[in-house]
Order: sequence, then structure tokens, then C-alpha cells
Amino acid sequence: MVKEEAKSLPMELSEKGGVENNGFVQNEAFDDKETNTSSQEEMPKTCIVDMDPSATEELALKPYAGMPKEVLLKFSSQARYRVTREILFWLIIAAAIVLVCATIAIIALSPKCLDWWQASPIYQIYPRSFKDSNMDGNGDLKGIQEKLDHITYLNIKTIWITSFYKSPLKDLGYGAEDFYDIDPMFGSMSDFENLLAAIHDRGLKVIMDLIPNHTSDKHRWFQLSRNRTGKYTDYYIWQDCTQAAGLVTPPNNWVSVFGNSSWQFDDVRKQCYFHQFGKDEPDLNFRNLAVQQEIHDIIKFWLGKGIDGFSFSALKFLLEATHLRDEPQVNKSQNPESITAYSQLYHDYTTTQVGMHDIIRSFRQTMNQFSSEPGRYRFMGSDGHEDIEATMMYYGTTFIQEADFPFNFNLINMKNLSGNSIFEAVNLWMKNMPAGKWPNWAVGSPNAARISSRIGKEYVNVMNMLLLTLPGTPVTYYGEEIGMENIVSENVSKEPINSDPVVTFPEKSPMQWDGEVNAGFTEGNSSWLPVNSDYQSVNVEIQMTWSNSTLNLYRELTLLRNSELPIHRGWMCYVWNDSNVFVYVRELDGLDRVFMMVLNFGQESTIDLKAIVPSLPSEAIIRLSTNFSNAGKAVNTKLIKTEMGEGLVLEYKTAKPVHTMEAFQGNCFVAEKACYSSAFNLLYVNC
Repeated sequence: MVKEEAKSLPMELSEKGGVENNGFVQNEAFDDKETNTSSQEEMPKTCIVDMDPSATEELALKPYAGMPKEVLLKFSSQARYRVTREILFWLIIAAAIVLVCATIAIIALSPKCLDWWQASPIYQIYPRSFKDSNMDGNGDLKGIQEKLDHITYLNIKTIWITSFYKSPLKDLGYGAEDFYDIDPMFGSMSDFENLLAAIHDRGLKVIMDLIPNHTSDKHRWFQLSRNRTGKYTDYYIWQDCTQAAGLVTPPNNWVSVFGNSSWQFDDVRKQCYFHQFGKDEPDLNFRNLAVQQEIHDIIKFWLGKGIDGFSFSALKFLLEATHLRDEPQVNKSQNPESITAYSQLYHDYTTTQVGMHDIIRSFRQTMNQFSSEPGRYRFMGSDGHEDIEATMMYYGTTFIQEADFPFNFNLINMKNLSGNSIFEAVNLWMKNMPAGKWPNWAVGSPNAARISSRIGKEYVNVMNMLLLTLPGTPVTYYGEEIGMENIVSENVSKEPINSDPVVTFPEKSPMQWDGEVNAGFTEGNSSWLPVNSDYQSVNVEIQMTWSNSTLNLYRELTLLRNSELPIHRGWMCYVWNDSNVFVYVRELDGLDRVFMMVLNFGQESTIDLKAIVPSLPSEAIIRLSTNFSNAGKAVNTKLIKTEMGEGLVLEYKTAKPVHTMEAFQGNCFVAEKACYSSAFNLLYVNC
């Protein structure tokens, strides 16, 4: 029904019947102009249509593409859009709150992650004997860099390089001539920086030795001190002493570690200086604050270079009593004039004096200044003490930190080998270690005979199995992973090196890399020490090809340690020990999988473990054995047989771990307690 005049709201329509929507017209003037350009074009006729106002309004409010903001806002105020939007908004807020709370809960309940010095074994390198890169017969820093792939092959991530400071190389180079320089025998500072970069590029860490107690008598400080030059006058410990007819009367009866009087007369200063070690290694005066500051500056220098930590040695000798009284004799009836050996005196006035631990704590505080960067914690190790309680003091206290751990040589210092003696050495450390501290173990060092020579070849593999399955950080001395032996005295040149007889270094023979001349240690004509005569059968290259080799067992053990949580950071409980075997388990709360170590340090033995631990299953699987052919086999827990020097890592499942049993409560230890949640596949603290 069309009319020329509308009675209601009009709308213009074209003759084509479309509704004209000017909402998309950007320039009306432009449209008008175009319309007028064709005078011959017939203008469309318009019509008037009757429309219901409510229908028109509904049509105008329908959303369409390109709506202006004003139209869009009309729709947003409608309930069906507003309610949906508000629901989504509050859901997002609630989800965010839940996520934040869950994150806080996980962080609060999660145990402390093991730091790098806890997570990996430490591989100790005596640099002069590791690898020679320039054919001079001496190992060097470039040689270490050449062999970094060997470290990663062992699944080890921490390297400990013993002293390589510029030194006269007496006493293994522990009397430094310059703490800020590299001895030319080992290379240059540039070589060290390249080695450090290569170590870090592989994701490894490196720690180095620092012996702050003394220097070489060639050190610049000593030369200035003996001439009474400025502040250096009291950098060392000087005392008046008398000299007559070539004989010196020392201030007291103190004896050096190497024997004879610890006082040496100096012709330049006309006084005696004190030395706890060799006469060419004068002790620094740590009661002089300027000396302490010198050591702090040395620490800062090397940490600034990028090293990851220090092993401090000879710390118990830092201070001496100022009263200079004679030390008491062990044998009171002995003639005082005949005392020449260190063991003949009680060293009450020359070791572990009041104030020593304050100095060690100050070293720790300096190191902490470089530990603030995430992932760059700087490790501090220390040597120990003959007395176990005195050794534990190097851990510090709950509130005041000292060393991360003092190095543990209990397994090296054993007088005899048996299951009982191994238990006693392990238990001595664990029962005395302060709560919450981290243990460590070593079976070899530059100052002790190698395992093969100390206790026998047949026990090398089982000792490595012990080392790598105990809780804490294992320390391996280079060559122990292939079972190297001491060189024999008859094969050693008698020529002295810097006044030290070569025969004193049988455990420092060159690393045996392959079966070529000089065991692949050097391409030169000779090495600083002879290579062991067994190098053609005991070397890295050949043992990589033997499935049952010491090297491959070592590698499997490090892999097991790194991959299995109970061994990595779980409980350790002693189960049994006798003259032949030592048995213990490694467990983790929340995991039903348990590892039991049955290690033979005596003669052939058969043991009924089911009678000792009634909850044991009747069978366990051999996860690893010193005899590789046994791996994967099932054993009867009532009848476990081991040969001399054999070690087994058994795996079984149980709902009742040993550490929860009342009968074993006094036999269980855990350092960094953690519990496993199988539901969330994570560790938490509150079990």
C-alpha cells in the first residue's frame, strides 16, 4: 500500500527496493557531487512507506558490522551481555587468585633445591699430572681444557683443581710466591681464563685451592718483611732468638709438621720467623688485620675472575698463642732436647686458637658478596681436623655459616678394611654432623695412596660404589675412576725436584689416557714422573670399550646417583654390618621404590636380610653390580651371597620403608629432607 504522503514515520526507499544505510557513507558531499555529474542519468524516484515505529526501532538496534561506539554501548548495557561479561570477569579473578595461592603453597611446601656443589660429584685434578699440552712433560691448564669431555663423560659437573699459583713448587706448590699469578709450568693467566670459559660453556663448575696460612719465602711480602719495610714489617711472625757458634736457640719447643723446630733464623732481619710447615714457607701473622685484608683481596680477585668456589687448607694453623709457652709433651719422661717429631707434642698453642673461626667466617662473608647472583653461589670447602668434634665446627652454626662442608677423609684414614671399619667411618661422620648440614666423602687424594695400592685392586669397584651411593657429595681423585695404582718406588727416579725427592709422589703419576707411549699424557719424550707400567691395560680408552670395566661401572653409578631421587637426596639407614659386609638402604618418603646396597669389604659372605628386615620382599632385583653380568637378575633376600670385593645395588618395592621402623630409628639419617608426591610428581617438605 503506497501513498504519496505518509501518516507515520517515513523511510526513503529506492526504486530497487533496498533500504539506504547512510552509516557507511564517509563523505556525503562527494556522493552529491557524483550524482550531479550525470545530467542525463535519471534520478531514482523515492517512495513513502508506512512503517510501525516499534518495528523501526527494533530494526535500527540490530547489531551490524562497523557499528559506531555509541550504538555498541547500547547493546553492552543489555542484561544478556552484561551478566555474561561479569561472570567471565569474576571467573578470571578467581582463577588468578587460585593460581597465586597454589604457587605460594608449592613454594612454601617445596624443599630447598640441591645446589650445584651438592648435586654433582667433585672431580679433583692434580694439574701437573693430568695432561701435558706442550710436550714439556708437565701437565698444564691447556691440558685440562683438552680433556673436559672426559669429565662430562663421567656425568660429573664440578672440577677441583689443586694449587697452580706461581710457586717454587716445594710442598706440592702450597707455598705461593704470588697469589695473583699462574705458575709458568701450568700456563698463563690467559690460559686460565680460556679454561674457565670452556668449563662454564659446558655447564660445569670449578673450585680451586687456597692456602692462606703461609707463603713462600720468595714472596714479595716476606722480602719486604725481613727488611722491616713499612706495613709489611709484621706480616709474618718474628721473634728474637739467639745464635751462637752456628746453633740457634729458638723461643720455645714448637715443632713443624715436617719435623724439627718451627723457628728459622733469618740472617737479614736477625730474628727467627715461625713456620708450621717447611722452613721456606713462613707463616703469615693473622693477628695483623692488614694480612687478613690481603687474603680477602685475593679471594675477591679470583671470584671476580669467575671461579665458583675455594677449598681452604691448613686453616687450623692460622693463629698461634701469643704467650709462646712450650707445648706439652706426649711422653712427659722424654728428654725435651730430643723432641724433633710433630707427633711428640700436644699442639695446644699452635692449632685451633680462639679467633680462628672468626677469621674463617669473615672469608665466608666475603664469598657471600659474590653469591647474590642467581645460580652463582660460591662454594667454600675446608680441610678438617684429627678430632671429629673440632672438624664439625667448620660447618659453622645454625645462624653463622662457615664452610659448606669440611672435607671428609675418614674413608682414606682407616687403619684396616672390613665391613665394620667402613660402617664406623661412615657412622662417625653422620652421627656427629650438625642437623641440616651436608656430608661428603672421599676415597682418594693427592696426599694418600691410591685405593688399589692402599687396600687392593679387588676393592676398587666396591669402594667407588660406596662413594657414589652414600648421601652427600662424593669426591673422586683423578684416575680412581679407572683404578690407577701408585707407581712403584723402583721405577721412580731418585733425582730430587726442587729439593723434594720424587719418591714421595707415588700417587701423583700421570693420568693414563690410552695405551700409547707415556699413556697419552704427553707427546714429549718423558713425563715429570714415570707412567705406571700397567698403563696399557689400565687406561681410559681401553676401559671405554669394556662393558665390565671400572670406568663403565663408575659411569653407571654416577648416572644412577643423578637420576634416582632416593640416592640423590633420600634417607640412609644402616641395616647390617659385620667383618665382611656393610649393608644400608636409600629411601625417600612417598616413594615405594627402595635401593639397598650390599657391599663386601672382606671375604665371601652369605647373609639373610629378610631375617634382619622382615618387611623385605622375598626377591629384589640387582640394579647394578660390580659384576655387570649380574645386573637385572633377581636375588632371594633370605640368601644374598657376595664375593670378596663385590658390591650389589638391589632395588625393590615396599610399603614400609626402613626409616619408619622403630628398630632402625637410631640408624637413619637424612640431610635435605624431601617427600615425593606421585599425584603431582613433585617434592614437598611436610611429610
